[in-house]
Amino acid sequence: MKKLRDIMRSGFLFMLPQDAVVTEAVRLMTAHNVGIVIALDGARPAGVFSERDVVRRVVDRRLDPALTPIRDVMTTEIITADAEEDYQSAMRKMDQANIRHLLVVGEGRLLSMISIRDLIRVDMDDKIEELRYLREYLYQVPPEGAASRSQP
Repeated sequence: MKKLRDIMRSGFLFMLPQDAVVTEAVRLMTAHNVGIVIALDGARPAGVFSERDVVRRVVDRRLDPALTPIRDVMTTEIITADAEEDYQSAMRKMDQANIRHLLVVGEGRLLSMISIRDLIRVDMDDKIEELRYLREYLYQVPPEGAASRSQP
């Protein structure tokens, strides 16, 4: 079973200081076609800021994105997975927490971020491979009784 280290893109992290404003975060997400950025307090992660946070915590509250620091509207509960975890465990973790992005850590540092879409692609590939294997198995094993019917 594939581990997160096999799936993740090394260094696939987009970070901003937590005092950056929402418009800066949105520009960074747009420029890199990602749905989340990491908010830093100095060099350490203080939270994450996602498209969902934009909608729920900025637009819905009618805050001015040009004046609102992401520290005021970010998600502070950071959920991580170890690079050695298998991808299905990460999918369960994301489902239980109702999140779409997961920070990947290893040896005490941030390595990457994966999305549920990344994991679904791997899961689909695994299922396709499993089906291929099962079809090969089914069509290579002679039906029961076929050998005894062919003998006189």
